[in-house]
Amino acid sequence: MSHITQSAVHCINPDCQRPYPQPWGNKFCNSCGAVLQLLDRYIPIQPLGSGGFAQIYTVWDQKTQTQKVLKVLVDNSPKALELFAQEAAVLINLRHPGVPKVDADGYFQVNLISPKPRQLPCLVMEKINGQTLQEILENYPQGCPEELVLSWFTQAVKILQELHKRQIIHRDIKPSNLMLRTPSPNVPTVNQGGTGWEQLVLIDFGGAKQFNTAMLRRESSSTRLFSSGYSPPEQVVGGNVGPAVDFYALGRTMIELLTGKYPPNLEDPQSGKLRWRTRVNVNRDLADLLDEMVQEDVKSRPANAAIILKRLAKITTGGSQPGLFAQIQDSVRQVLTQTSSQLTLLTQTFDQVLASFSQAVGTTVFLIAKTVIKILQACLATIWAMLLTGMGAGTGAIAGWILGRNTILGDRVAEYIFHQIPELFPNAQTAVGTQIIMFAAAGLGTALGLTISGCFGQRRRFLIASLMGLISYAFGWLFLQLIMSAESSGGVVGVVLVAVFLFTLSLGFRSHHIVYAVITAIGTASILTSLTILFPNTGWQFSSQSLSSGLLVPIAFFSFVGVLISFWLGVSYYLIVPGLRFLGWR
Repeated sequence: MSHITQSAVHCINPDCQRPYPQPWGNKFCNSCGAVLQLLDRYIPIQPLGSGGFAQIYTVWDQKTQTQKVLKVLVDNSPKALELFAQEAAVLINLRHPGVPKVDADGYFQVNLISPKPRQLPCLVMEKINGQTLQEILENYPQGCPEELVLSWFTQAVKILQELHKRQIIHRDIKPSNLMLRTPSPNVPTVNQGGTGWEQLVLIDFGGAKQFNTAMLRRESSSTRLFSSGYSPPEQVVGGNVGPAVDFYALGRTMIELLTGKYPPNLEDPQSGKLRWRTRVNVNRDLADLLDEMVQEDVKSRPANAAIILKRLAKITTGGSQPGLFAQIQDSVRQVLTQTSSQLTLLTQTFDQVLASFSQAVGTTVFLIAKTVIKILQACLATIWAMLLTGMGAGTGAIAGWILGRNTILGDRVAEYIFHQIPELFPNAQTAVGTQIIMFAAAGLGTALGLTISGCFGQRRRFLIASLMGLISYAFGWLFLQLIMSAESSGGVVGVVLVAVFLFTLSLGFRSHHIVYAVITAIGTASILTSLTILFPNTGWQFSSQSLSSGLLVPIAFFSFVGVLISFWLGVSYYLIVPGLRFLGWR
């Protein structure tokens, strides 16, 4: 005890600004005022680290004059408190050399007042002096000796048998949670003293859970708590769990100890099963048992700990059969095992080569399929936009024609234009008002159809797009009257070039606005020009006679222009703009 009395005390308040060092003998922290002598018995000496939701300390038990371990819950969530209290209840009720001992009063709460009032749950347990199997494994990079692993395996199953008898599952078995208890110097032991044959102890019961046999037969869910690489599939997905989860984790732990390899590194990339038997020469019965324990199907694993212990007993005693027959049997088995291992290794190498080839081919096929799918998506999106835009433009033209001819709106618009620019129109003709209304309405329909489709990443600004559709098409009509007569096809192409350019600028693309506008305007005008050259006698007519005699030509014209706009926007969005980004134009 002399070295203990000279130590400083550590404050366990997680919010303390200066937790260490506190003078030995102080009952309260000089920094935050928290109590230092817990239950007037336990004195925190030094932190050991953190685990899960808790901070861990070494404490001095003044009653028993021994060192113990203190776990302090620093997470105040209800779930963390539930798991912490569950761990305390499990350990208090257990009395087994393979489980850390906790006294009946080992679970308590400390009241804190700074920086705000709160209760700090604490759990004091027996301190296990020794190394974890994870630390021991570092000395055996090629895997631990089979005799040691068998000893640890048997002890671990006996611990699980005690737990499962009390309907408790650990849920977090792995090498770092299995320790070898180093015997006290004043306790005589045989064949111990750090050789690997010490008493195995299962630690960290933070994930322990009480299970009900009846509940295992029904569908239920479990808290999603698992350790990657060791926990079985049903635990990883938060499904119904029972004793089989501990068998699975223990099987993977023993395989890691035998091979020196982290279990996921042994998994077959295709099937996910562990390929480990060719890496180490172990007893075939032991390998079969471990393979059964790590089966994904719960029903394929051993049903209980007693079955595993019975098979381990046969494995342990089976290797010491005396007599010539047993020696011959072992020799033959060894030769067959080595031959089988070589064949398995050769088959595995071939499988890996085939898998690599398949993976390369599969990757290429996947990339080709992905590219084809993207092309199809782009085509379908563009066709959908062309359909909506063409319908919108045609519907707008019909609505404008009806408003211009059957309401006083045509006369009012014609009269306004005659007074504003009388040099263009000698008199206020209703046909003039009908034309400009039809143009404006077609622009509105084009804008609505294109915005509704939303296929080219543009912002859905219905109001702005609609106004600009009206204005740009109306301005295009005015431009048509200024440059030449309405009977000229060349004039119509110029109208399209101006109107489409102004309209596209307003669609709200997130970048490269000029690129979209130029490509769409020039592309649309170029196709109309080509059609005019190929069919010179088929000009687009917008005279008063054409409007009086029929509406087919205007509807076809505006619908066709809308389709062309969507087509060139698709070309710009899926080809030209990505190419410019690739070349560095952001």
